Amino acid sequence: MASNILAEEHSAELIKRVQSNSLDFSHQEIEDPMQVAQRLSAEFELTAIERDQIGGTPKEQRDQIRESGLLSLIIPKQYGGLGANWQLTMQIVREFAKSDSSIAHVFAFQHLMLATVRLFSKNEQWEPWFEQTARQNWFWGNALNPTDDRTVSRSFSHWSEFSGKKSFCSGALDSEMLIASALEHNPNGDGKSKLIIAALPTGRTGINVIQDWDNMGQRQTDSGSVNFERVRVEQHEILADPGPLSTPYSCLRPLVAQLILTNIYLGIAEGAFREARHYTLNEARAWNGSNFHKPEDDPYIIGHYGEFWASLESARAITEVAATFLDAAWLKEDKLTEDARGEVAIKIAAAKILTTRIGLDITSRMFEVTGSRSTHAGLCMDRYWRNIRTHTLHDPIDYKLKELGDWVLKEKYPTPTFYS
Repeated sequence: MASNILAEEHSAELIKRVQSNSLDFSHQEIEDPMQVAQRLSAEFELTAIERDQIGGTPKEQRDQIRESGLLSLIIPKQYGGLGANWQLTMQIVREFAKSDSSIAHVFAFQHLMLATVRLFSKNEQWEPWFEQTARQNWFWGNALNPTDDRTVSRSFSHWSEFSGKKSFCSGALDSEMLIASALEHNPNGDGKSKLIIAALPTGRTGINVIQDWDNMGQRQTDSGSVNFERVRVEQHEILADPGPLSTPYSCLRPLVAQLILTNIYLGIAEGAFREARHYTLNEARAWNGSNFHKPEDDPYIIGHYGEFWASLESARAITEVAATFLDAAWLKEDKLTEDARGEVAIKIAAAKILTTRIGLDITSRMFEVTGSRSTHAGLCMDRYWRNIRTHTLHDPIDYKLKELGDWVLKEKYPTPTFYS
């Protein structure tokens, strides 16, 4: 009963915060994207527990993001976007992740997909896509997954054809556009098939988005499968010039992805800290052997919170530094050198390692400062750990540590791949 009362009080507090920050997206230009994101994040938090339990597509929340104008956050103003840099974009991803890391994931991948077309294609390709995205509030979904080699591309005179299946297709459902990849058909079978990446309308004939995502965490990212059945791909839809990972500048794409994950992990940790603190101050009971009436007076609990805060502060600092390095590299465009790109990779790898460890630690140890009653199923406080545990398995942290070790010992920058 007490846990349910706390949940109701917390919801009332959130509703008050939402109302006080209310913005009318339909009648004004966005001047402060962070303020818009904070308002949306507060709204998302109201239904986060319920939506975590049911899974599926957060259709209402995705439409709210569409209406907010934030889908064009990273698009330059000359193409109708908001012209934000990566630092602000990542901060907004983190703001969403505090309340709902599934929505943060889908929102962040919107900007990863836009970065993909910007970095892998010619101006005459990405510029119209940027303009249409800003004008029509397109959501972009992911069907790239280079480790899944089940989709094959066959070439014809002026077009190609994709057939096969892709897994881990985050945000593909309820999207207007997809970034998809396939291996070029190789009749020789010598294992040297070329990776083909294309930007396709999600509603094209032959594309079937399957709702088969049912994992313990990140339950509303729609990271299920996409089937391609003889899908026609026009030549102008293929991102071949300069193509994937072909120049130091195009090799920023995996670093954008890694920094996105870093900020999602940090946002989850910040959200868990915020919820634990609220519970400790309003609902938790002091341990009967502590000789304290309130848990916030217990020196052991105070010490845990001090440790949590110090960890979060260090994670925030290194994550912000990594974002400034990414922004500087992004502005260099074709003048970016391999070494300058390598410096960005090192900063982001270090930030990702730290946020992974701190996030897993806080989302697990938060129960040490909230107590056994905080495990009540209705509070769903375990969602923070489930989300970050699911997400941090995206690529093994051990390999990030190896990359850093190679740099420290041998001054060798990470070799660009889709994960480094």
